[in-house]
Amino acid sequence: MDDAIIKRFDAPDEVRTFDKGKFELVHVGGMTIGRATYEPGWKWSEDVGRAMGQTLCDVEHVGIVISGCATAAMRDGRVIEMKAGDLFYISPGHDSWVVGDQPYVSLHLLGAGQYARHD
Repeated sequence: MDDAIIKRFDAPDEVRTFDKGKFELVHVGGMTIGRATYEPGWKWSEDVGRAMGQTLCDVEHVGIVISGCATAAMRDGRVIEMKAGDLFYISPGHDSWVVGDQPYVSLHLLGAGQYARHD
């Protein structure tokens, strides 16, 4: 049987909320796609990691930045800036924060299912 599925982030399958942000998940075609929305001042180690008892994110990410600007600070000290239109790969072992006074929005194609889980 041929199949076609249309979903939207307007009606996500799951929403994970935390201080200064949220992570919406949509399950489609055997994949989990995430949309991250972070407000100015958001920082992973404070707003997500603290509740999980972690200082670094241990999820591997592949995604695209829709709007705003953020950094990924790697365990080895490198700091990478990501801005609207950038495709990114970020390995496990990083912190991240919003840069500037605009919200940051990105889509996550890899790692979304494991991100900010509290189980």
